Amino acid sequence: MTDYPGSERVRAEMIALIPALRSFARRLDRSPSNVDDLVQDTLLRALANIDKFQEGTSLKSWMFTILRNTFCTKFGLAKRETVGLEDCASARPSVNAPQEWSVRAHEFHRALLDLPQHYRDAIDIILLQGKSYEAAAEQCGCPVGTIKSRVNRARAQLASQLN
Repeated sequence: MTDYPGSERVRAEMIALIPALRSFARRLDRSPSNVDDLVQDTLLRALANIDKFQEGTSLKSWMFTILRNTFCTKFGLAKRETVGLEDCASARPSVNAPQEWSVRAHEFHRALLDLPQHYRDAIDIILLQGKSYEAAAEQCGCPVGTIKSRVNRARAQLASQLN
């Protein structure tokens, strides 16, 4: 930062302008943290370029111009940023490896084959084919309650074998 005659006076005026800068920044952005960042960036840029300030011109206008340009630059950058479109690994749902699914499918198939035939028939008709209990009872030639019991017992047996 280059000092020139009167730079201390200009710095003191900059400090006095902070409330006005904050007020102007609030008109551009409602977020208090963004307002603070905008004013801070404006002060940093003004201090870094204090040697470019022309004595006799309006410091307030110069600083407001810096603030407005800083806002426009940040706004333009923010518009080009696409938040949330990147394929972030933390956003992906956790999925087990395909090998594990294959192994689990083979385990289920073996457990299903270990069931008594009447349990397998009930599971097949109700769970795999998606038919109603009434249709399953008619197909198996037994009461609806029997089909419900077979499905329940088959589920319990499969759960105990697969755990």
